[in-house]
Amino acid sequence: MTSQATPEPAETVAGAVDETQPEAATGWLRQHAIDTSPLRIAPFRRQVLGQGTSFIGSMLTAVAVPVQVWALSHSSLQVGLVGLVGLLPLVVFGLYGGAIADVIDRRTLLVVSSLGSWACTVGLLAQTLAGIGSVPLILALVAVQSGFFAVASSARGAIIPRIVPTELVPAANTLTFTVGNVGQVIGPLIAGALVTRPHGFGYAYAVDSILFTLAMYAAVRLPRIPPDGQSPPAGLRSVLDGLRFISSRPVLMMSFGVDIVAMVFAMPRALYPQAAADRWHGQVGPLYAAVAIGSVLAGLSGGWIGRVRRQGVSLTGAVVMWGLAVAAAGLAHQLWLAVLLLAVAGAADLISAVYRQTILQTYAPDQMRGRMQGVFVVVVAGGPRLGDLRAGATASLTSVTLSWVGGGLLCAGGVLVAARAVRSFWHYDARQLPAGADSLASGP
Repeated sequence: MTSQATPEPAETVAGAVDETQPEAATGWLRQHAIDTSPLRIAPFRRQVLGQGTSFIGSMLTAVAVPVQVWALSHSSLQVGLVGLVGLLPLVVFGLYGGAIADVIDRRTLLVVSSLGSWACTVGLLAQTLAGIGSVPLILALVAVQSGFFAVASSARGAIIPRIVPTELVPAANTLTFTVGNVGQVIGPLIAGALVTRPHGFGYAYAVDSILFTLAMYAAVRLPRIPPDGQSPPAGLRSVLDGLRFISSRPVLMMSFGVDIVAMVFAMPRALYPQAAADRWHGQVGPLYAAVAIGSVLAGLSGGWIGRVRRQGVSLTGAVVMWGLAVAAAGLAHQLWLAVLLLAVAGAADLISAVYRQTILQTYAPDQMRGRMQGVFVVVVAGGPRLGDLRAGATASLTSVTLSWVGGGLLCAGGVLVAARAVRSFWHYDARQLPAGADSLASGP
């Protein structure tokens, strides 16, 4: 009776909903979809596309190396050594490479260091095709490649604020990390299928070598990015100046510190081969891809990230979520559940990575950015390597579950306590940049 008595109002309401739904949907997308504005800048667009494509190949190698070491040694400790052997070159060449990036053309530095990294990938391919089967040789190639990677990454990170206006730096970082994480999804899935086949390691290294040419093209097409002339000559003194700059600024110290804790205590990737073998019949590919899947989803819906001003609080919350999600994944005995929880961790990691990089790029003046990026590379790439060693060694002494879960819980608790104790970091507002931190971006 009621529905028959009120047909016209019902139709009117339905019509109103139909008219407002497209506008509401558009508004939601505008608020949350990834900000693509930086892609209008041609040099940045080429960098993102070239780096993203080549990252698929680099992830093939990143998966193939530890799985090959596991196949040769059947030791999680030796898998953990894959991260350790690259640590010293990463520290030395990350810091020194950052100092070099402040005094020479950054495009030139990026091209030369990228060629060195590519040569190491070719070396991994050659030793596989030759059937050498030597873990020490693989570790040596990884160590050399880490040095070149550190220099290239220092140059690349210092380039972004020079080609992108300051207000677009958070969006540019979100795009960069998201495209890179797409590679981290696709690469491990392909690698997981390849490494279980005959000659699979060789195929993985070969594809990496080929895809790398796209990143080289993007680097060569960059404009000249000469130094501003205000930095001292590259050397120990300039490196120490950069470290003193960081140590005197608690905001920067904490942005690095929370990442070190997150990666050292809660990075579970060295445990993937053994966990997959014990629980999931060797299905290692989805584990390596899971974190990146979550990062991609967070990036694609991360238009809001650049609008957050309380970046210290937000960074802390993201790292706490990372630790808790990793710990929960370590308790999962169904592969789909472990992948889902690692994806949640990956979403948190993308958010924290954008805030860490943005704080660093906008807080420091241009003449310090190369050195700041050098430290950033040491922390971001070195932390997971120490995490690999910690996870592998702890699993060897106790169990995979204790190593995985305990590390995640220690990360969440430690970061929360430390961040609340440093008031300048906890209350950091992106609208209150220090003097001299303005970008020198050239724009489109």
